[in-house]
Amino acid sequence: MKNNTKLYLTIVTSLTVSFSAFSQKIFKDAEMAYDAHQYNAAVEMYKEAYSKVNKTLKPYVLYKTGLASMGYNSYKAAEEYFSKAIAANFEDSEVYYQLGTVLKVQMKYPEAITEFNNYKSKGGDAKKADLSVKSCELAQQWVDNPMRYKVENMSFNSKARDYAPVYSDKKYQTLIISSNRDGARGSVDASSGANHSDLWETKLDKNGKWSQPVNLPEIISTEVNEGRAWVSKKGDMIFFTRCPELKDKDNKCGIYLAKKQGSGWGQPEMLPFENDSVDFRDACLSSDGKVLYFASKMSGGYGGADIWYCSYDAKSNAWGQPKNAGSTVNTPGSERYPSISDDGKKFYFSSNYHPGLGGMDIFMTEVSPDGKLNKPVENMKYPINSSYDDFAIVFEGKRNRGYLTSNRPEGKGEDDIYSFYLPPLVFHVKGFVYSGGDPNTGVGKGEAVEGVKVKLVGSDGNISEITTGKDGSYDFKIKEKNTYTLTTETGKTSKSASHSKEGFLANKDQKVVTTLNEPKSKDFIANFEALIPIVLNPRMPEVQYALGSAELLPQSKDSLNFLYNIMKDNPTTIVELNSHTDSRGDAAKNMKLSQDRAQSCVDYLVKEKGIDPARLNAKGYGKTMLLISDDVIAKAATKEEKEALHQKNRRTSFKILSFDFKDPNAPKNPGKPGKKSADDEDSEE
Repeated sequence: MKNNTKLYLTIVTSLTVSFSAFSQKIFKDAEMAYDAHQYNAAVEMYKEAYSKVNKTLKPYVLYKTGLASMGYNSYKAAEEYFSKAIAANFEDSEVYYQLGTVLKVQMKYPEAITEFNNYKSKGGDAKKADLSVKSCELAQQWVDNPMRYKVENMSFNSKARDYAPVYSDKKYQTLIISSNRDGARGSVDASSGANHSDLWETKLDKNGKWSQPVNLPEIISTEVNEGRAWVSKKGDMIFFTRCPELKDKDNKCGIYLAKKQGSGWGQPEMLPFENDSVDFRDACLSSDGKVLYFASKMSGGYGGADIWYCSYDAKSNAWGQPKNAGSTVNTPGSERYPSISDDGKKFYFSSNYHPGLGGMDIFMTEVSPDGKLNKPVENMKYPINSSYDDFAIVFEGKRNRGYLTSNRPEGKGEDDIYSFYLPPLVFHVKGFVYSGGDPNTGVGKGEAVEGVKVKLVGSDGNISEITTGKDGSYDFKIKEKNTYTLTTETGKTSKSASHSKEGFLANKDQKVVTTLNEPKSKDFIANFEALIPIVLNPRMPEVQYALGSAELLPQSKDSLNFLYNIMKDNPTTIVELNSHTDSRGDAAKNMKLSQDRAQSCVDYLVKEKGIDPARLNAKGYGKTMLLISDDVIAKAATKEEKEALHQKNRRTSFKILSFDFKDPNAPKNPGKPGKKSADDEDSEE
């Protein structure tokens, strides 16, 4: 789809420069080719004219060469010519706007913003400039944060124009497209040199592949131009654009209707709208067949082509007069290619004025209960839209997939048809289980632990388990719109033997992940450093005491909570708490002091944390097991350093005595009431 930008520049009427008749002819020929949309030819003519015309006219020629380059989507060349025109002091501010436009198409958004602001500062339309800047800012955001849609070029595209796909059957297995590919019946377009477009049909085979398009019968596809079609939901009517070549007046496109006759189509007839002096094109019909939408430049609009609609009157068997769809959809720019969802709730169209990524973008709005299009307009964003022209979207019923047209550079031809679909969200929660290491030495910390079962419990009630491999890893695939809790249960004391790992204490660490409101596929990482090797005397975080005191300091209680959590997660452990003093003072007094200290720890765990006293044993060792000798302490430089070393000797540790504790309050028969458990049943042996 060609760039629709039109510039009406008043120039040279008062220009008093003179140049040769030959130069004048070359220049005039270039202008005529440009006005006839023969952009390739115009570029070459402007290049030749540049070397011939007067110096005063050269900036204008550079500018027009840039516009002609834009006409056939040569945006890099257009950027070069506009930049040269500015360097040559071309005075019209529009050159900055056009330079910003071609930079935007190339996704050079910061540079484009600069030129749009230059356009504004040079006297250009401030509203137009500000809108363009906003478009660039939004485009950058959309490109940086793309939608999940996948967009793929269709295999049946040709090197010519392939555009405007529409479904023509209820099962969404037949498409009608517009194309001027080889084999088209259309005559050669004088302005472009290409064939006029025909309507073609392609079908989906059993393998899910679309067939090579076949030209529709001659009653539909003729030697003149046939554009975008739309088939009624019942399949009994086809609306399409036709542009007859009339000798006595300008060619105008109209909307034609053909009705089903047997297995074929009857003679198409142009819809009898009141105003036939302007184009009518791009028709689409609502699913109930009551409203026809189309694009037209008829009077009463807001700018270029607008979206219009008319209603079908069953009593008179006729279409009513066209009505403009309103300023929410229509703009000072051009709006084309309307389409409506099967349920009639969503309306799609293309525009080159609403804030977009560049060129024509596809937009969506909701249809109000009264049928009006007055809801906010939303850009379909990247990658549905690109910085090039994107238009003519159709959806496959209620599914998040369908087809659109784009001239983005990765295509096969000038315009190509692309499929799009929304892949399902894929979520994983994965991670590793590591050893916490020997609390005394740190040895083994960070090592992977094999054979640990990780349990996943979803808010939907589903439970899954995975056993870690040699590298300690696990990986769950999880659902969207759910919350999950992950746990590891290890150790001799776990309720289920399958959740046990010999040589480790249980530490039921817990992770929570949620896929609620997650808009993109994602891998959640949840690593567990939850396993504590069983060693004879693991050291807790410091349990500190004041000199000569057995009273627990506040920070010491935090350390005892570490032991409480281990005992809670390992309910059959019996633990000895052993306390120590520093080397100073009487040995007998220190032995009693250490015993009191150990007992203070036991009392805390029993009275404040609820641990069964039968699981705890207090043992004082006085100053018999110093961590730091007096010789080492004596070498400390200051009194403060010496005291800090003495403090390390005043400590409490624990060791696991056994895994033999049995809760006397636990039910002996966990089976269902009225039935014997397996343990109570008589043996057959």
